[in-house]
Amino acid sequence: MPASRIDLSFFAGLPVAVLGLGKSGLAAARALQASGAEVWAWDDSEDSRAKARAAGVPLVDLNGVNWQEVTSLILSPGIPHSFPQPHPVVAAAKRHGVEIIGDIELLARAQRNASYVGITGTNGKSTTTALIGHILKLSARQVEVGGNLGTPALTLEPLESGGIYVLEMSSYQLELTLSITFDVAVLMNITPDHLDRHGGFEGYVKAKRLIFHRQTRPRTAVVGVDDATSRGIYEALKAADEQNVVGISGERAVPGGVYVQDGVLTDDSDGRRVAAIDLREVPSLPGAHNGQNAAAAYAACKALGVDPAVICACLRSFPGLAHRQQIVAVIDGVPYINDSKATNADAAAKALVCYDRILWIAGGRAKEGGLAGLEPYYRRIAHAFLVGEAAEDFARTLEGHVPVSLSGTIAQAVTAARDAATHLPGSVVLLSPACASFDQFPNFEKRGEAFVEAVNALPGERGALEPGALKSPTLHQGGTA
Repeated sequence: MPASRIDLSFFAGLPVAVLGLGKSGLAAARALQASGAEVWAWDDSEDSRAKARAAGVPLVDLNGVNWQEVTSLILSPGIPHSFPQPHPVVAAAKRHGVEIIGDIELLARAQRNASYVGITGTNGKSTTTALIGHILKLSARQVEVGGNLGTPALTLEPLESGGIYVLEMSSYQLELTLSITFDVAVLMNITPDHLDRHGGFEGYVKAKRLIFHRQTRPRTAVVGVDDATSRGIYEALKAADEQNVVGISGERAVPGGVYVQDGVLTDDSDGRRVAAIDLREVPSLPGAHNGQNAAAAYAACKALGVDPAVICACLRSFPGLAHRQQIVAVIDGVPYINDSKATNADAAAKALVCYDRILWIAGGRAKEGGLAGLEPYYRRIAHAFLVGEAAEDFARTLEGHVPVSLSGTIAQAVTAARDAATHLPGSVVLLSPACASFDQFPNFEKRGEAFVEAVNALPGERGALEPGALKSPTLHQGGTA
């Protein structure tokens, strides 16, 4: 991990506790240390402590410190601070009135002159964050992209006036960030998730709404309207009339907003209903969910002053996000698509709806509910190649509906799918597992990398994907199967 160049010298000489030494926590500890703070770092995991020790980070067991000496507790977002119950260290810090903040709060205090774009939502925030960053970089803006996306905030470069931080914000991170008022705040959607960490759905919604904290004009809120909860927030913000509010949708018209219908992204934010770009010609952004992602990125970048024609040109060149319907290769005319991030049935559905003849690689460690909800998409699956712990259960579920092979491993499934593709013109090989990876891989990224490696090892002629090659007639008619 590179040394931080973010100056946190406002903590110089002061004891600062850091709890949680994953990527973001370790980056925070190192940045504080480099800025002259007295760092007390701790993690419940011996492995994490060993990595911190190797990086020269001082370790102090925070379970036994005198909290009256501590200035602040920098908390990794994965550690509970309220529900279902606070971590014992957090509870002790609270009792002594110690402020509890996250690494993005440190970035905000250090880089006060920069602009900030925040993106949150239950689904789609990573792709949207990457897409906004892609557009801004190609538009010659000085930009840094990170946060929940995987790049810790305190490993980003310092930016001054004119620079833009594009940050994916989880609900956990929003609760630990006090100082940022986002110049552009994006809420994609809200569906029940992480409810134990927020004391229920109402607490989860409250955390997501923090993305709009203290926004007034000329700041902009970009809000999805494709689910009832987000639509209610959109209507409430419009009624309050405190900031600019732009509604976005991947499936319906939004007066005064940016939306996608029948694959065409339309900009009505100036009241002129301009057909901006046909997303069916952008292979890296298939499906209605990516329509919403593209609409959000378009609205956000337009609010930042990027010319709409430039935004559309940048959308066309977006390479996609690794492990999220990532086009790995086109071999002998067959596209191979890595959607390893689809760790449950709902996520897999977003990929299955995009293609008409699918050679589907699925399986792993099943989530609760298994394949429930995917029945409407069975007709799109020409053959399923099942791997991992869930293979036999999934085979029983699919019996009588979809031809099935028990392939065992990702590599074996890729080879079998390649062979099947020679007899099924127009097919797509899709890894969209609908399962966690933990039976065979430490995470979905490693699973996706195994898929990429297996595809790259295949013989055959490599080619490019032609614009519109993955068009779905069903989607052209506005349907979602």
